[in-house]
Amino acid sequence: MASKVHLINHNIRELRKRRKLSLSKLAELTGLTKGYLSRIETSPKPPPIYTLSRICTALGIDIPRLLSRDGVSSLETVELAVTRADEHVITNGRGTTYGYIYEGLAINKSGKNMEPFLVTVGPKKKCLFQHEGEEFIYVLEGEIEFYFKDQTLILRKGDCVYCDSVWPHGGKSLGKSPAKMLVIIYSYKRG
Repeated sequence: MASKVHLINHNIRELRKRRKLSLSKLAELTGLTKGYLSRIETSPKPPPIYTLSRICTALGIDIPRLLSRDGVSSLETVELAVTRADEHVITNGRGTTYGYIYEGLAINKSGKNMEPFLVTVGPKKKCLFQHEGEEFIYVLEGEIEFYFKDQTLILRKGDCVYCDSVWPHGGKSLGKSPAKMLVIIYSYKRG
């Protein structure tokens, strides 16, 4: 079976084709360049989460669908979705740009405004993200150095933040071990 990373990029390409979108049209819808989108579709590494969010919004699909083996074929609306513990979909942190490991929690629900993830963050360099919407972060394990605009906060187990994600934000683990967070991204629906 193809790796999860190849599956993400494969599903982006297949969904784009299914929706009869050229790379140029997808570039127009996402604000990304045609060349960058082409590289994503053929890359062995997934793009950053905020880039995936932009692509998914343009394709009318949720991020976890790209992580699912049936991402392309099951786009119907689901009113109630149960994801069992053994069904969580994990992307390999070594394959992501910033070493984050994302575990999709609501992979069976389409048409949602929120994307819940378990995110494991290592003690790598400072990285910042920006994307439309809002973000809620709850620290489950470890200690996080969290950045928001020009602020730096230390977050420990049980601490949480809620922010407008259009501003630069991100974090890294302060310990030698990775930290784990529940992250919920809310994306505004485009009309």
